Amino acid sequence: MIGRLNHVAIAVPDLEAASAQYRTALGADVGAPQDEPDHGVTVVFITLPNTKIELLYPLGEGSPIQGFLDKNPSGGIHHVCYEVEDIDAASARLVAEGARVLGAPKIGAHGKPVIFLHPKDFNGCLIELEQV
Repeated sequence: MIGRLNHVAIAVPDLEAASAQYRTALGADVGAPQDEPDHGVTVVFITLPNTKIELLYPLGEGSPIQGFLDKNPSGGIHHVCYEVEDIDAASARLVAEGARVLGAPKIGAHGKPVIFLHPKDFNGCLIELEQV
């Protein structure tokens, strides 16, 4: 069901510093910040030859990333995103398997539908599925 790895998301306490570190120290192709109000985050995508890194920073009150950073002040890996052909079919299959899908599909940072899967159902890892 899952396809290729789309991105690994890292919550960061300082988006500018993290972007600069990837750009300067690692020589990465770092995109511009983009606000995603529906998800309560500002994101920066770092393009790699085989996938992307997504830097996440809180946007607005009640951002889920702020809660993560409160528990992990230095930041850290927040979630892993895999591609799927059909988000609705994937969601239905996962629910039938007993997995908890966190809400209905929303449009993600790439302009495509996404869902999240509860980390307690996947070895402590929050998983995002993105329709290709």
